[in-house]
Amino acid sequence: MALNERKIKILQAIINDYIETAEPVGSRTIAKKYNLGISSATIRNEMSDLEEMGLILQPHASAGRIPSDMGYRLYVDHLMQKHELGEKEKTVMQSVIANNISQIDYLMEETAKAISHLTNYTAIITEPVNRSTRIKQIRLMPLDSASLLLVIATENNFIKNHVVKVGIAPSDEEVLHLGSCINAVLQGHTLQEIDGVLIGRLKNALGEYQEFLPNILKDIESTIRAAEKVQVHMSGTKNILAFPEFSDIDKARSLFQALEEKDVLVTLLEEGQGNDLQVLIGSENTVQSMKDCSVITATYKMGEETRGTIGIVGPTRMDYSQVISVLNGMVENIEKTLKKLSDGSKNT
Repeated sequence: MALNERKIKILQAIINDYIETAEPVGSRTIAKKYNLGISSATIRNEMSDLEEMGLILQPHASAGRIPSDMGYRLYVDHLMQKHELGEKEKTVMQSVIANNISQIDYLMEETAKAISHLTNYTAIITEPVNRSTRIKQIRLMPLDSASLLLVIATENNFIKNHVVKVGIAPSDEEVLHLGSCINAVLQGHTLQEIDGVLIGRLKNALGEYQEFLPNILKDIESTIRAAEKVQVHMSGTKNILAFPEFSDIDKARSLFQALEEKDVLVTLLEEGQGNDLQVLIGSENTVQSMKDCSVITATYKMGEETRGTIGIVGPTRMDYSQVISVLNGMVENIEKTLKKLSDGSKNT
């Protein structure tokens, strides 16, 4: 059965109307609202064909039709018109940058709020992660007679302090010298690059104090692991309650539980990482409780290797065109802001 131009126009009308009203669409509604130049009877025949092709569904015997996941997929891939961002949307996006943000976590929080405000859906964002994080700087400072303070900073400006217990602490001058030696050996290296050669150099640098080395290496590893851990920011979780698709308490509860599980969210977002844009519709989602949702993700970059993901969760009846335009705009904003932050950190 061929998908001719008339069937395509009817499918577009059903999807557009259902996105707007959340009500099944009948042939009479299409005839009145969309001026296709054909009778209700002809529209009904075409709708029967579209249903047979799996592109629309009839939820109840006496009801009109609604789009199927397959229908939405055809719409998103081939039929959807590009949404041009309005002045309000541009203003909200620009306001995120105008806040003079200096910290990545705050940028992600503000971006998630802006996206959920613009779309009325749930926004989820991961902070940028580099799986090959390099050591930016290591400092060793006196703390007390039996402890040293180890300060480790990674190249993505993640900083963590550790207390290193010692029997008798070296003099203040020796501590600072040892810190400089450790920094000289390890600066610019990833965790994977700390091999036997580097450890040998560290032992030589520490000399009689090399007994501190195992604890220092352990603290360096824990810092880098923490720096590479995915941090998730979310906004607009309650927005989902506004949609009639989730008026069923059990369905809404199941979705909320999924949104509260960090591992579920990370898995959801990582499915789209590496793609500039990915749209998962209904049954295409791997998370069972999100089979009635669509998830649109976009990847943003911070340099060549560091990436993060923005995701929007809403009903399958979401306004795909608007969401995709907002996502693309936010990716551009985030990348510009991260570049400024990165350039600023290099100059300090």
